[in-house]
Amino acid sequence: MKTSTQDKSSILVAENIQVAVELDKTGATAVGIISLFLGGWAIASMTAGVIASGGPAGLVTAFVKTLVG
Repeated sequence: MKTSTQDKSSILVAENIQVAVELDKTGATAVGIISLFLGGWAIASMTAGVIASGGPAGLVTAFVKTLVG
């Protein structure tokens, strides 16, 4: 006669792994969203710099003047 028993520890391990996977997905999504906002801010800042300096050549000239002093 065969008897089968269910191991409760394997169920708990499977649940813990599932929680860890969900936390990893949430963390990756948060990092992606933050990166998207930072990238947008960088593009907006560069665009504003180009506009304020009178074009790409003016931006480079102002940058070099800033470095040289």
